[in-house]
Amino acid sequence: MIHELKTWPEYFNMIAIGLKTFEVRKDDRGFELGDTLVLKEYLPDDKKFTGNEIRVHVVHIMRSDDVLGGLVPGFVVMGFEVLARYIVR
Repeated sequence: MIHELKTWPEYFNMIAIGLKTFEVRKDDRGFELGDTLVLKEYLPDDKKFTGNEIRVHVVHIMRSDDVLGGLVPGFVVMGFEVLARYIVR
């Protein structure tokens, strides 16, 4: 499944340069291993997208009910690998 997600600039930039390889999100979309996330850079103050996108492949998922736990119920951590970057700057 493909999920399009708003991503604030500071997080988007860390993903773009390879410093961030995971997402913590509310688990309200049925995220699964193997999903594709389309991370769309979003300017919250301007309420608009920049046109920059990064597509990633989910390679690991941890939910609050997993053995390791430690997550707030209803949230998920997804480890990913970058598939493609579309930067229009």
